[in-house]
Amino acid sequence: MKLYGYWRSSAAYRVRIAMNLKSLAAEQVSVHLVKDGGEQHSREYQQINTQELVPSLMIDDNGQQRVLTQSLAIIEYMEEVYPEVALLPSAPFDKSIVRAMALTVACEVHPLNNLKVLQYLANELDTTDEKKAAWYHHWVQEGFSALEKQLEQHSGLFCFGDTPSLADICLVPQVYNAKRFKVDMSPYPNIERINVHCLTQQAFIDAIPENQLDAS
Repeated sequence: MKLYGYWRSSAAYRVRIAMNLKSLAAEQVSVHLVKDGGEQHSREYQQINTQELVPSLMIDDNGQQRVLTQSLAIIEYMEEVYPEVALLPSAPFDKSIVRAMALTVACEVHPLNNLKVLQYLANELDTTDEKKAAWYHHWVQEGFSALEKQLEQHSGLFCFGDTPSLADICLVPQVYNAKRFKVDMSPYPNIERINVHCLTQQAFIDAIPENQLDAS
């Protein structure tokens, strides 16, 4: 397997955590999202991922090279093919709760503050750095406020009980980014508590952006 990613990409960070939890190895291929206008826009990478995003996972399927895109789709694929370490609970209702928490981050928060959105605000709409930061903080705070309430009901050591799940895989990279952009985390004690605990686990430690070979 080859994982095309970037050390600071939240979506690639999710896949790294999932692979580590499942003890899966992949060749890491760096796609620099900023250098030379972004390597994700190169003609070569467009042949791999037409959305020009990371991550992409290339797998050998009976001798044929096939590519999966979108972090949650990649993780769901791994969950089905490598089920030995489950990232979702077995009960259907519980599974849906975990998916809902993960999607709060992956669909409601992250898309509104990822790199291409922030670049569009700055370059196309001529948004000031101050207003861009306010945009970022607003959507993170709105999503985290909702998630904090979900965690009051369902969390243990992790987002759902005492086992790491897809919800933690999505949460930890988003907290990393929130702190990078100086979001006040004090209103979210459960998020903070779970993030701290996750970062004591080797699977999460090894996936930290600064621990990647392309970190700079």
